[in-house]
Amino acid sequence: MNPVLVTGGAGYIGSHTVQEFVKRGIPVVVLDNLSSGHIQAVRTSQFYEGDIADALLVEHIIKEHKIQSVIHFAAKSQVGESLAKPEMYFNENTVKSFLFLQRVVEAGVKNLVFSSTAAVYGIPEEIPIRESAVLAPINPYGASKRMIEEYLNWVGRVHGIGWVALRYFNAAGASLDGSMGEDHRPETHLVPIVMQNALGLRNNLAVFGTNYATPDGSCIRDYIHVTDLAEAHIAALQALQEGLPSQVFNVGTGQGFSVIDVVSESQIITGQALAVKYEERREGDPPILVADSSYIRNVLGWKPKYSDLDTILASAWEWHSKHPGGYQQQ
Repeated sequence: MNPVLVTGGAGYIGSHTVQEFVKRGIPVVVLDNLSSGHIQAVRTSQFYEGDIADALLVEHIIKEHKIQSVIHFAAKSQVGESLAKPEMYFNENTVKSFLFLQRVVEAGVKNLVFSSTAAVYGIPEEIPIRESAVLAPINPYGASKRMIEEYLNWVGRVHGIGWVALRYFNAAGASLDGSMGEDHRPETHLVPIVMQNALGLRNNLAVFGTNYATPDGSCIRDYIHVTDLAEAHIAALQALQEGLPSQVFNVGTGQGFSVIDVVSESQIITGQALAVKYEERREGDPPILVADSSYIRNVLGWKPKYSDLDTILASAWEWHSKHPGGYQQQ
């Protein structure tokens, strides 16, 4: 069995996906520059520290390990940062992915799963969001990912590489065995920020926007447990290897929870009262993002197993309470 190359395999979603591959006895090679990932999160001995745009390194890895399949996570992923530094996002995400994919195609890789995002939709006209919805990203992060999808479409047509792009919604939670979790520097995701507040590591919990057209005025998101998301990547790759035509899938639950919902439920899970501070809306935040995930369920037979809000929050709380310093504590 040829190993699977996972770029960004030291990051949050990438490392959980590697862990699921390893559980299945599937060999994995990780390429990560550790700009935002953690070496402590890598769950394979086959690790290369380096950049996806390093042509010689990429060629060496593919040749050395006889790589035929790739899962491509490596990217910058903070919406706010992308609005402040669009040039960095188009360079790190789009340009470097183009260079990486060029080497992948030239090396004869057959199958690729791309970690895309619901941010490609922007502010959707209909909820839940279908894969056929208009792509109109409202931030450079979403735009950078949309460009890679377009590139894959044309490269696939011309060179015959099979690909799947997974447009996932809000990844959250931690591995159910308590060994892995979410640790960004700086942290911008709601669930870990809530957990850090519950642990007393932050002074207040900001809720950005209270006047959206939603029942409680705060943003609504579709939260998907990171293990469910990892399994979606594995299912997509296996389907490609079995001849699935190239295409796009949403990955979500079809159910949305507001920011205030998450805060309220977190107080129950953690047993801690949280000091909430209400702030103005952030630029680039759509009011509601909820997936229509019927297509991936029907085609791949995938369905979320762990993505109820209680499991997401309880798994996150277990990891954060045992690792208040994140991976640096390990």
